Amino acid sequence: MLLDRAPVIPVVVLEDAADAVPLARALVDGGLPVVEITLRTPGALDGIRAVAREVPEAFVGAGTVVREAQAAAAVEAGARFLVSPGWTERLLGAARATEVPYLPGVSTASEVVALAEHGVTELKFFPAEAAGGAAYLRALASPLPEVRFCPTGGIDQARAPAYLALPNVACVGGSWMVPRDALRSRDWPRVRALARTAAGLRGA
Repeated sequence: MLLDRAPVIPVVVLEDAADAVPLARALVDGGLPVVEITLRTPGALDGIRAVAREVPEAFVGAGTVVREAQAAAAVEAGARFLVSPGWTERLLGAARATEVPYLPGVSTASEVVALAEHGVTELKFFPAEAAGGAAYLRALASPLPEVRFCPTGGIDQARAPAYLALPNVACVGGSWMVPRDALRSRDWPRVRALARTAAGLRGA
């Protein structure tokens, strides 16, 4: 299952599609094979396409999917999973039509219950820190034991272990292993080292 592939999913804002392949290789080499490229930049789909073609060992997906058309376009480009910051009935339908794993974003118990009614039990909790953090997810574990989360938003190396210790958290999403200055300077060894540290969090 998607959430069981790695303890951390790197959330990537790709300014230059040409960086997608070396970045993905650095993350995979560091032990993080799941890569979420957000649809926030013009080159995002080209980046997904390049990673899908040239780094087959990476499980590349599309994040910030907020419109129905984006779901199909991302999968056509090679995305193997989809992530959105929130959800609607129409967006859920469009994502399900692609037949790839989909993590809809939630921030309230009511949203979690609504998605559970649709049979969706693997969710993104966003924005994690602003929406109540690890304490909020701990509170949901007892009444909603069948639901698992990938919290994202404000999580860094220091905060991640508190989330990963929860029974209803399978992994976390974050950008700390792909810092902007490292991407600008194309410092792939640094990215690889940060990824390696992040990949070891589950056993910490």
